[in-house]
Amino acid sequence: MSEFEGMSGIVVVYELDKPMAPRISPGIPACVERPVRRVHAAPSAPGAPATTGPRTLCGKDTFAMEKASWKPSERPGAPWYPAGYASVVCPDCDAVIET
Repeated sequence: MSEFEGMSGIVVVYELDKPMAPRISPGIPACVERPVRRVHAAPSAPGAPATTGPRTLCGKDTFAMEKASWKPSERPGAPWYPAGYASVVCPDCDAVIET
């Protein structure tokens, strides 16, 4: 049985692309949303299940990542990541969860 079975100790985080340069054109907003580059899984911090630990399951630093509102523990039977981001799931994090 995997230590991540049930997903209660997993926090989903987004690795974001670098911000795009603002465009100086009428009708185009100055602030552009940063797209998600990769979706990672991280263990929750000890004693704080809603807080992200310092590293993802693949070893990346979570400091600059954005915590997702998606909670795998609230969706039994669903993947650990939001379905809309399936194409950018970190294969290393996914492999750790699948073991």
